[in-house]
Amino acid sequence: MALIEPRTLKGFRDFLPAQMIPREKLMETARTVYRRYGFVPIDTPALELLEVLTGKGSEETDRQMYHFTDAGGREVGMRFDLTVPFARFAAQHINELGTPFKRYHIAPVWRGETPQAGRFREFVQCDFDTIGTTGVVSDIETALVIHELLQAIGIDQFQIRINNRQVLAAFLQAQGLENSSTAVLRALDKFEKVGGDQVKKELENAGLNALQADSVLALAAMRGSNDELLSQLATMVTGNEIGEQGVQRLRDLTSALRAAGVPESRYRIDVSIARGLDYYTGVVFETTLGELPSIGSICSGGRYDNLAGLYTKQYLPGIGASLGLDRLLAALEQLGRIPKQPRSADVFIALFDPNGINDYFRLASIVRAAGWSAEVFPESKKLAQQLKYADQRGFRVALIAGSDELAKGTVQIKDLMNKISTEVEWRENPEQLSQALRTMMRLSDDTLLA
Repeated sequence: MALIEPRTLKGFRDFLPAQMIPREKLMETARTVYRRYGFVPIDTPALELLEVLTGKGSEETDRQMYHFTDAGGREVGMRFDLTVPFARFAAQHINELGTPFKRYHIAPVWRGETPQAGRFREFVQCDFDTIGTTGVVSDIETALVIHELLQAIGIDQFQIRINNRQVLAAFLQAQGLENSSTAVLRALDKFEKVGGDQVKKELENAGLNALQADSVLALAAMRGSNDELLSQLATMVTGNEIGEQGVQRLRDLTSALRAAGVPESRYRIDVSIARGLDYYTGVVFETTLGELPSIGSICSGGRYDNLAGLYTKQYLPGIGASLGLDRLLAALEQLGRIPKQPRSADVFIALFDPNGINDYFRLASIVRAAGWSAEVFPESKKLAQQLKYADQRGFRVALIAGSDELAKGTVQIKDLMNKISTEVEWRENPEQLSQALRTMMRLSDDTLLA
């Protein structure tokens, strides 16, 4: 029988430990931040009925969706994001959950798009959403969560770019473009990626005349401080109730961020931000990295007040955002922020004497009880081989004890980063080992931070 060549599909990936360790760390960071704001976890199926998914995002997401007829003859699709399934979930379970309901969901989604830097056909989104309220407080909280999440990940140079679809709707009404809003907003969303000339071509292909296309481009090119832009936008939408509401919500949002101590360099109003998905109705967010803006938005979202109305007559307005885990990891790797040898555990325990297995596991128990992770090497090989394994796995500290040390109840603690060691008594005084480990770990931390 011929061997099958082991390979992955284009746009899909295997993840080795060196990749999975930072992935899991980022996901746990997201969970921690979301929980601090009162969001609770949910999960939904990877497959939904096709009618649940189609026509909810955009023509592009409909084209990219993986779908098929299942064994029961039903038309089904694989979720292309986590927001549309959440709207279905909320419509189905809201009587049990009550409103407002705040959820987070970290899971893979699938889109059959062209793979490129930071874009894959299977990728993980880290979503958080609030449903059941139209209050500006939820808009503000969404921006604050994005800000705290990026800080918790350890990113200093980033900017949350903010706009409001109500302002864009008012502008389109003033230009007589209400019937072309979908095409205009999709073209506008590409402004930064493809440039003004290409956007103008798309606008003209959508039926806009040259004057209308130039007006859209002039809107996208608006620049200034947040206060200056708010003043310009207020003048632009005067007399339009929807537009005035949008400007006021932007004003309330930026005021609250300032009051919460968020540096103004971390957020700015950007009228070119439209978001390509059709379900957005109010504030929208995109977050870019100061050191690598070309990677695109790594945390995006906005308000979608009508999406759940496709599944229920109950009014369930919502707002949320999503951290693009894979795009962020691609950016961090490009910036050299991902360790080449991420640690699998803190403490490595070499196995010298096969007759001393019980002692090695006692040592491991003491280490774990003191709050560190530990791994016992499974075989009694030469110390050089064992330490090579420890170095490859990124261990910080090793415990080394041969037959003589085990007989005396002592162990050598070796700092693998600074190449220093000390011997301590552990059998009669486990706290001595714990204290020595604390000292060694602090030294290791100082080395990492230096």
